[in-house]
Amino acid sequence: MMNDVSQALQACLIVGLTGQSGSGKTLVSGVFEKNGFSVIDCDRVSREVTTAGSACCRDLAREFPSCFDADLSLDRRKMAQIVFNDPQRLKRLNEMIFPYITNAVSEKINKYTSDGSRLILLDAPTLFESGMDRICGVIVSCVADTDVRLERIISRDGISEELARSRLGSQHTAEFFEKRSDFVIFNNGSVRQLEESAERIIKKIIPRCKGN
Repeated sequence: MMNDVSQALQACLIVGLTGQSGSGKTLVSGVFEKNGFSVIDCDRVSREVTTAGSACCRDLAREFPSCFDADLSLDRRKMAQIVFNDPQRLKRLNEMIFPYITNAVSEKINKYTSDGSRLILLDAPTLFESGMDRICGVIVSCVADTDVRLERIISRDGISEELARSRLGSQHTAEFFEKRSDFVIFNNGSVRQLEESAERIIKKIIPRCKGN
């Protein structure tokens, strides 16, 4: 997977950013961007590869027909209701969609490095599941207490507490991320505290890029 990025990896530092829902990854991503990182948002890539009628949607529609309209538009809410309550269905969804996402990410990495970028942030909620952690020189994870994340998700996404709890219940524990990351941000505080934590980590990371 992603074999065609091998030359690009020699010219840049890829930082993988992952963690739990509601832990502040988007804000941390913004801090990295302000510090000169080119950001690849894998949630956005996922939406790009699942535009109506795409090859990815055609494949998924065969496995999850109830989640698609007549024009092969993906109903994300229906998909979430299915996979967040069924680990096997979630696993199958990931098996099908990850190749499309990783190929698109590979193309973006090559483009950034061709344009001279040497610091790339891969904002990927499913970094480890997709195998993209293997191309990262550094991994940063964001975690937070369950009650804190629950409140944030309900407010952010406008969903019920039941659906929010179902979503959180399908995710990894903080310990999972701690064991697999070079840096962990515990985001139970203010936005300013989160930004300061990210800034401290960035100052440690940037010197690892060749040439700095």
